[in-house]
Amino acid sequence: MTVIEKINNAKGPLFTFELLPPLKGHSIERTYAAIDRLIEFEPAYINFTSHRNETIFRERTDGLIEKRVVRLRPGTIALAAAVKYKYNVPVVPHILCGGFNKEETENVLIEMRFLGIDDVLALRGDPQKGSRTFIPEKNGHTYTYELVQQIADMNKGKYLEENLENADPTNFCIGVAGYPEKHFESANRQVDLENLKRKIDAGASYIVTQMFFDSNRFCRFRDECRKMGIIVPIIPGIKPISALNDIKLLPQTFHIDLPNDLYSAVQKCKSDGEAREVGIEWAANQSKELIKLGVPGIHYYTLGRSDNIARIVKASF
Repeated sequence: MTVIEKINNAKGPLFTFELLPPLKGHSIERTYAAIDRLIEFEPAYINFTSHRNETIFRERTDGLIEKRVVRLRPGTIALAAAVKYKYNVPVVPHILCGGFNKEETENVLIEMRFLGIDDVLALRGDPQKGSRTFIPEKNGHTYTYELVQQIADMNKGKYLEENLENADPTNFCIGVAGYPEKHFESANRQVDLENLKRKIDAGASYIVTQMFFDSNRFCRFRDECRKMGIIVPIIPGIKPISALNDIKLLPQTFHIDLPNDLYSAVQKCKSDGEAREVGIEWAANQSKELIKLGVPGIHYYTLGRSDNIARIVKASF
């Protein structure tokens, strides 16, 4: 059952969460440990992030500078497949424009199909590290709606190779990201919503939002989407505060606002542990608010740590 089928058949709000692949050289057991803490809450599906190549510069023994391309968190598809069959739970790998050309994207999607994975979250991805603007790969996609269109074409049996005979259509359910507080690169909220509608018109079936900490922002975003003719399900994304430094890093990294009540509460904390407790309480209250608002589900960004998510879900669902 795909994500949109689960949403349409659900009798109540769905609980879902997102995990990062382990850093290169680390064991999959860390991922299993995070899932083990949450599996009792019967997640409807689990997302796995994908990460583009990064360019790094290292000094060689002869004093020259060497340029290298590395991927710090490889294995998204393999990890998703391992989790799918170990826990018998649907998985949603992320597929990016950044770092991949169209042929590489098609090959990854074919591998997913062979593995029985029919869900995907299509994202543009961040600019290359050190770059202020997003630069696509040669013969790659510049915008997410183009990536969605490629996946939707495969669902119609249309591959990059035009001369394929009797090509079987795929059956991917495509999710995309939405931004309650506007994508930081968009000129304004209207332009951002128009970009989102392009993704839906290209073939996306649902939206998962970026993190936000004020439920009123989500309600405004949802209302604006409906006025734009975007009628697909919109799933709010929640990331609990987990450390003192989050009140500085999250606004800088994700270009979001923190409510002053939350900011002040964390500022008064004397340790990461105290800040984590504030984050759990805030996220639990926010989850309850959103459930009362009739959301189809809540998606939690774990960043690999799940003990706080378990407490939030237990208090909210």
